[in-house]
Formats: sequence, structure tokens, C-alpha cells
Amino acid sequence: MEQILRPIYQERASQPNTLGVILVEKREKVSQITDTFDSILLILVKDANQPVFTKHYTYNDKKAAMHLVTEKQLRKWLLLGTNRKIVDWIFYGRVMFDRNEFVQELKLELKDFPFYGRKIKMGIEFAKLIRRYLEAKVFFEQKNYMDAYNHIVDSLHHLARLAVFENGMHPEVTVWSQVKVIEPAIYKLYEELLSSDEPIDKRLELLILASEFLIHSRTKDGSQHILEVMSHKNHWMIQELHEQDELRNYSVNLEVFIEFLVEKGYIQVDQIETKSNKIYHRYYKVEQIEEGSL
Repeated sequence: MEQILRPIYQERASQPNTLGVILVEKREKVSQITDTFDSILLILVKDANQPVFTKHYTYNDKKAAMHLVTEKQLRKWLLLGTNRKIVDWIFYGRVMFDRNEFVQELKLELKDFPFYGRKIKMGIEFAKLIRRYLEAKVFFEQKNYMDAYNHIVDSLHHLARLAVFENGMHPEVTVWSQVKVIEPAIYKLYEELLSSDEPIDKRLELLILASEFLIHSRTKDGSQHILEVMSHKNHWMIQELHEQDELRNYSVNLEVFIEFLVEKGYIQVDQIETKSNKIYHRYYKVEQIEEGSL
């Protein structure tokens, strides 16, 4: 398939806007890495009118997909973890073109995984974990066991990804294969949930208790990024937190995360009087800390 795709990527490589071209070949008969395609052609560009532009190709009984992705979109995926295949493509794909060693430097950056990048990823993943876990608890208490089951499965996935980040790695599509090696206790919980002969309510009760312990032990590290950002001001209104450049990446999970940290004593609440009697503005603050001192 490479020979067939060569004119396509060579044309793109000749354009000064192109930063790199990566070819990913299917490794198994049915490959989730390549979205069932035989080949993926990932073309990284500096700028484009669309952050992602895709074309599909067919040759005899083979099929290929070309994804043209801007550097900004790529960085967003890598930060938020919303495209799990992209790390696999960058690490294991064949580099067909690399302008000024852009792809090589990107690989080194992902491999080294700078501590700051790890902190923000852990914070975002921890916030997702908190939301799913708290929702699972509510459904369990309401005896809506199937809904609770779905949310516990999601929360375990977030816990697994968080564990991978903690170990200085990037979660891959086969994240449970990673977790089985680096955090067998979390893998065991997942296995217990799926394969136990216990009634579903008993399985959920066990998982909720175990998850609570694992969350508690990770709260300090999982909240480090948001607390460091918040320590740069004396107090914050909730809208200011939503608009802060880094915290907006927490998206819909931000407010649940903040209330969780209030409950755990990591964030304090200040009440400021409004013009109305007995109604107060709610401001949030943390102790002034030096970055990296948590």
C-alpha cells in the first residue's frame, strides 16, 4: 500500500506548511489502531482552514485513510487525551517525511513526558474520575444498579489512565494491558467487576469502597495542577475559573471537581455579601503555594 500512497504524501511533503508525514500499517486482521483500515496516512501541518481534514482511498481490496491535522489540534489531543490512537500512531508509525526533525522531537517530548504536562493531564483525568465515581455512588444508593455499573466501569477507565500518567507514560488504546503490568491492583478490580459471580449489587459495593480508597490516595497528586493555578490569586469567582486558560480544559468536570476539593479541605470558600440580605457571593481560594511544593 505504501507505493500506492507515495504520490499522495510526496505531494504533501513538498508543501512548506507540512511538518511531517507518518504511515501506520494495520498490525492485526481487524485493527482498532487503524480504524479497520489497512493504512493510515497522518499528515501534520502548521496551519490549515480545518483542524482535521480526512480522505479515504481504495486500491484493489485495500483501503486507506488520510488525516491532515494541524499542530494546534495535535497538541490539544495530546493534552486532553481525546484521541487515544494518536500517541500510538506517532510512536509506532513509520516516519515518511520529517521537516526540521519535527516528528523526532515530538517523539522525544512524548517519551520524556515533562512533569508539568503530566500534572495537567493527571488533573484533567482525575476530575473525570471524580465525576463518574460520584455519579456511580448516587445511582448505587438509588438502587439503579445498571447505571451505577456503567459509571463504575467509566471511573475505572479514568483510574487506569491516571495510573499510566503517574508512571510517566501515555495511555495507549490497549490501556488495560499497560495497567496489568504497572498497577495490578487496579487491573484486579476491573477483572473482579467483569467476571465475579457475586450479585451486581455486591460487586458494585466492593468497587465503590475500593475506588474511594484509591481516589483518596491520589487526591493530593490529582489536584496539584488546579491548586497551583488557583494559588496565583487570592480568590476566584467560578466564572473566572472557567475562563482561566488552563482550567478551561477541565470543561464540564470543573465545578464537580472544585466542590469535591472543597469537601476534602483542599479549597476554601469565602462568602462575600451581596446587595440582597442573607445572600452571599461564593468565592474560592487556596493557600499561597510555590509551584511544585505540594
